Amino acid sequence: MSSPHGVDPRAHDDPRNRYPTDEQFYGNDRPDNAELPEDRPRGSGGGEASPVRHRGTWATVALVACIVLVILLGIALFP
Repeated sequence: MSSPHGVDPRAHDDPRNRYPTDEQFYGNDRPDNAELPEDRPRGSGGGEASPVRHRGTWATVALVACIVLVILLGIALFP
């Protein structure tokens, strides 16, 4: 089969075997100006942004310590 769409060569002249190109297929229902405006512009247009603040490492250490303490208490109280 020499056709790119796998059409039987005996049916190559059949008008039902008309396949659009990718540009025609995907551009069929798109408007002429298909590019959307950017909803959140990047760059320095929005002024100075404050740095993102994360929870400190002490909060993470305390959380892990509490979880370990609960596990150890569970083992000690319910042997």
